Amino acid sequence: MRISPLFALVLTLVFSSSLQAAPETHSYESGYKAIMRLGNDLYKAMKPKERDQIHVQPVSLETDVTPFVRCIEYPDDTKPLKMVFISIGFVDLMNNVAHAKAIDGTEKGYFEKYILSLAQEKGENSLKDLPGTSDKKYWTEDMINEQLSNFNQMVGMILAIELSHHYLGHYKKYSDKLSEEKGKPQPINTLLTEKEWEESVKAGARNALECGLGTEGLKALFDSIEKMPTRPEWTIYFLPKTVKTAKIKKELDKMESDYFKGK
Repeated sequence: MRISPLFALVLTLVFSSSLQAAPETHSYESGYKAIMRLGNDLYKAMKPKERDQIHVQPVSLETDVTPFVRCIEYPDDTKPLKMVFISIGFVDLMNNVAHAKAIDGTEKGYFEKYILSLAQEKGENSLKDLPGTSDKKYWTEDMINEQLSNFNQMVGMILAIELSHHYLGHYKKYSDKLSEEKGKPQPINTLLTEKEWEESVKAGARNALECGLGTEGLKALFDSIEKMPTRPEWTIYFLPKTVKTAKIKKELDKMESDYFKGK
């Protein structure tokens, strides 16, 4: 059957129109694989005595939409497997906060608006997408490079802090309340003393700095939680309720400055 030139032209125009109307999809380069690589880098950068207490693959994923990161220990034939578990919600949280912070660089006020929205997320469902991110202006190469940098810094620091609970002895001290055999485990941040938590932040920051990761991402995450009018329960996995971030951020700034000065 021959198709007339006019009919062929109509088909071409309809097809082209449908392609143009199709929504453009975007995705992050930062995901679970990127987190696995960060975990491996942190492991390699640890001191031998610290590394000996951590599993060679230190990060594993749980299919839970609630954002969390938690240290865990599994029995094994030779020695316990000491590692951290992250949730799918954790990956979404890191991507969203990292992207919101990147957008705020050119659209002031975006970050704070997003934090107010994030504060309403109870963790019972998957986190909502960032507002307006179907717009291609939020997916420029520069914007996504900034998002990825923020993501790496946040994730690297958070993983390093959580892993430090193993080699600093915090997990062992509170293991009865952290064991899955005892039912739903408590976040370790509800059990740590202020001194222990600061010790873990410093140890984790040192580990992350050894991997070339800065502290800006972690400070942005702490800021986002502190600015929430009411904190959802899941935020305790990242920042204890009693901690004032101003002091911690100053210490992180000093650590980073001293590190790059070779001190």
